Amino acid sequence: MRDTRLLRLRTLPLLGLLATLLLPLGAGLAPSAAAAPAAAPVRIMPLGDSITGSPGCWRAVLWNRLLAAGHTDIDFVGTLPEQGCGLEHDGDNEGHGGELVTNVADQDLLPARLAATRPDIVVMHFGTNDVWSGISPDRILAAYTELVAQMRASNPGMRILVARLIPMNPASCAACAQRVVDFNARIPGWAAATSTSRSPVTVVDQWTGFDTATDTYDGVHPNAAGDEKIAARWFPALAALLEQGVPGGPGGPGDGDLTCTASFRAVSGWQGGYQAEVTVRNTSAAPVEGWRVTLVPADGARVAQVWNGTLTTAADGTATVTDAGWNGALAPGGSASFGLIATTPATSGAPAATVDCAVTASS
Repeated sequence: MRDTRLLRLRTLPLLGLLATLLLPLGAGLAPSAAAAPAAAPVRIMPLGDSITGSPGCWRAVLWNRLLAAGHTDIDFVGTLPEQGCGLEHDGDNEGHGGELVTNVADQDLLPARLAATRPDIVVMHFGTNDVWSGISPDRILAAYTELVAQMRASNPGMRILVARLIPMNPASCAACAQRVVDFNARIPGWAAATSTSRSPVTVVDQWTGFDTATDTYDGVHPNAAGDEKIAARWFPALAALLEQGVPGGPGGPGDGDLTCTASFRAVSGWQGGYQAEVTVRNTSAAPVEGWRVTLVPADGARVAQVWNGTLTTAADGTATVTDAGWNGALAPGGSASFGLIATTPATSGAPAATVDCAVTASS
């Protein structure tokens, strides 16, 4: 048998000589060949109670939907681990079962959780236990304000998505269903007063189209169908933030953030439908190249047609309208409008919709 041990020993001097000869060449190439440091992922904190964390499987659905859409530079963060959903995902979260948002504010629990996880974006569905406990909307919204202040102390550029809570109709709380309606009605006004250009607060309507009879297993907590609906509502608002970028994140802007707002106005109505107008306004100090509006019609209405914009509609009825190209560029303070026709069920109320706006690149 050939002595391979001897062969390896004889080869070592030759390899050493080659390494010595090539070292100057490698040293000369090293600076240009060095890889650029990878950008840190955008850190997203799902914040809430058991609807978010026990097990909160909408987070798994949302995570996979974001990855499928190409948003791979993300990291869900929280001091709690994944709690079992049968779906591969980043399970870190801040959904503490049974917690009241008023207690979290009163006991100053959030700052330590923020310090441990350093989120760039907070996705918050919080207050169900407070509503169940009969705590007033004023007190719950005061807790929201306290939490937002703590978020901004942790990260002055924090992006905050706040849900209109999913409906609640447990057998043991006959008054809960209306309490949720009353509280949700206050959230948009609170958000408008709390939002800033550097740290915007965006309302995401998780209430409209969610049915406790078919989308929960106990009148409160979502089942698989409910998880799909919740993820579908978070997705466009969160994806818009990721595409816009966050300070310090991949593609993130600096302090001169580009922002916009959208407002809904009913023009006329008839049995089975209505016409409305949405106005987009550039609220930043610099020009924007394009915009995207996410529109969720109330009471089961569906957007059937738009003009002066391009429409796409999700399966749950959420409409996304992007600028038509010629009306995408807006000077600071400038505005553009698009019109729409919506169809409505026979039982729907007055025309209404939740609208959110995000700045995009030019169409």
